[in-house]
Amino acid sequence: MDPIGVAAASGMRARMESLEVLANNLANSTTAGFKADREAYGLFVGPEASAAGQPPLTVPVTENSWTDFTQGPLQATGKPTDLAISGRGFFVLGGRAAPSYARAGSFRVAPNGVLESGDGRPVLDTLNRPIQLAPNSDVHISGAGQVSQNGAVVAQLRIVEFPRTEALIKEGNSTFKLSPDAPIEDQPAAARLSQVYQGYLEAPNVHAAESAVRMIHVLRQFESLQRAMTMTAEMNQKVLDEVVKSHG
Repeated sequence: MDPIGVAAASGMRARMESLEVLANNLANSTTAGFKADREAYGLFVGPEASAAGQPPLTVPVTENSWTDFTQGPLQATGKPTDLAISGRGFFVLGGRAAPSYARAGSFRVAPNGVLESGDGRPVLDTLNRPIQLAPNSDVHISGAGQVSQNGAVVAQLRIVEFPRTEALIKEGNSTFKLSPDAPIEDQPAAARLSQVYQGYLEAPNVHAAESAVRMIHVLRQFESLQRAMTMTAEMNQKVLDEVVKSHG
């Protein structure tokens, strides 16, 4: 394939990756605690052409992607087991080999009294134990994460923060895990400046209208690159036909 075709094909691939990211963001534009994914583009420069004294071939590629941990707006629900965090903190969930970390606090009290996430994972306290509640009693949770029932403190929510959120990997739409190869300095620590809001949920930090406009823009870029590939293929075919005729 000629350099123009290679560049167009690479650009189309990069735009398809961008469309996948945007589509996932839009699909989760109502998911509590969801954090949008972003991507950045760069140019790959082919070293072979430079070594041969030719102009280097440059093609667009997706250079890297990351999760945007910007705080989403807090929305009141009035449900006592709905919790939101203002600040850098994360709730800690158990039930697996390694803990998970969540910004989404849409919790519930299981029949056995354990405070759990929507997928049935226990919410942990500062001693890494599932929080146990009396199923039929009102629960009060303070801004510091102190859990009380019937006027008595029954647990303290474990809220952690990370020196570098880049060490977190998405597990699902609104939960994360620490990268297995994360160094010791990236391990979680007790959150210092986070506050818990009972009866609230953190909305996703996705701006649906902005994402939709960007998706249209990326689609137009993809279509332009597709036309460039088609035109290049047609030109190459004409050149080949002329060569065949001249030697016929």
